[in-house]
Amino acid sequence: MAARKQTAVNTVASLEQQLAQLKTQLSKARAAQAADAVKAVAGLAKDAAKATAALKAAQTKLTAAAKKKTPGSAKQVAAAKAAVAAAKKEAAAAKAAVVSAKKEAAAAKAAAKLAAAHDKAVAKAEAAVAKRLKAAAKKSAAKSKVAEKKAAAKAKLAAKKAAAKAKLAAKKQAAKAKAAAKKAALKKKAADKKAAIKAKLAAKKAAAKAKVAAKKPAAKKAAVAKPAAAKKPAAPKAAAAKKPAVKKAPAVKKAPAAKKPAGAAPAKRGRKPKAAVPAA
Repeated sequence: MAARKQTAVNTVASLEQQLAQLKTQLSKARAAQAADAVKAVAGLAKDAAKATAALKAAQTKLTAAAKKKTPGSAKQVAAAKAAVAAAKKEAAAAKAAVVSAKKEAAAAKAAAKLAAAHDKAVAKAEAAVAKRLKAAAKKSAAKSKVAEKKAAAKAKLAAKKAAAKAKLAAKKQAAKAKAAAKKAALKKKAADKKAAIKAKLAAKKAAAKAKVAAKKPAAKKAAVAKPAAAKKPAAPKAAAAKKPAVKKAPAVKKAPAAKKPAGAAPAKRGRKPKAAVPAA
């Protein structure tokens, strides 16, 4: 796609270059045409001057022949008249050619002038367009630069975030791996310890078994040589008589004081009142 775009741009640039060259050639051709027209006018003017001079000479001869009064003068006059007529035609044609050439020269000059003015106007317009395009391209480039800067900053931030995330994930993974390794090491250590204890116990058992196995033949030999003495049963120890525990007398609970009725008046301090004497 990029190669195709580059080719298209190159084609446009090539055509623009060719067009500029053609414009230059056209301008030169117009100037040359105007110069040739001026030269042609000058040449035709010379021819017209010669024709005019020839006409004058023919007219002079005619005048001289007309003045002669000789028998052959009539023929000379007729020939002179014919020469004058021919000279007049040539002079008229030369003058007409000069007029036509002058018109062509003027037209070529005007066309060249108009083309030059047109080219100047076109160049001015193209310069203005180029200026606007340059300004637009500059603006677009600045905008693109800002966008690229923003995109780069965004990408950098995203990369930073991704790196931080990856770092955190790696840290977590490392911690996890470390914990797993530690756990595995502890498990292995415990297993090794257990295996060592088991092996030690097995070795101890094997040693005890071997010791017992070694003692059995010796015991058999001793039993054959000497009868085993009967063992007396041990007298059981009399159990110490325990003293009966002295029971404590239960504490006598005090009877609760009788409460006075709610309506009774409180007793007065001092002497007791005398008993009433019955009436006779």
